[in-house]
Amino acid sequence: MKTILKIALPILLISFLTTSCATTVRVRPARTIVITKLHNPTVIVHKSVRYYRSGGVWYVKNNRGYRTVAAPVGVKVATLPRGYKVVKVKGVRYYRCNGVYYKRARRGYVIVNV
Repeated sequence: MKTILKIALPILLISFLTTSCATTVRVRPARTIVITKLHNPTVIVHKSVRYYRSGGVWYVKNNRGYRTVAAPVGVKVATLPRGYKVVKVKGVRYYRCNGVYYKRARRGYVIVNV
């Protein structure tokens, strides 16, 4: 009986005194906006998905209207949206507008992750 107590007691103490490695993750709803009409959107097809760009914001069409989405990385666009800023990251020149980074490419700009 004493040997069981000698083994069980330290195990119980260790299990109660150690902290858990579990973390709490809060999932928040996505901040998407659905609008019914776009003014003069540019249509860009990328990986079989039709994206609409208007005013530097990217949309995908659904049955209720146009839903805002993150800019698709790798898409090539001919022109930058109005209001872009020139940003240098680690010596590389990027163009930023509404949180989207563009990099100069042949005959246009490519959306990249920075």
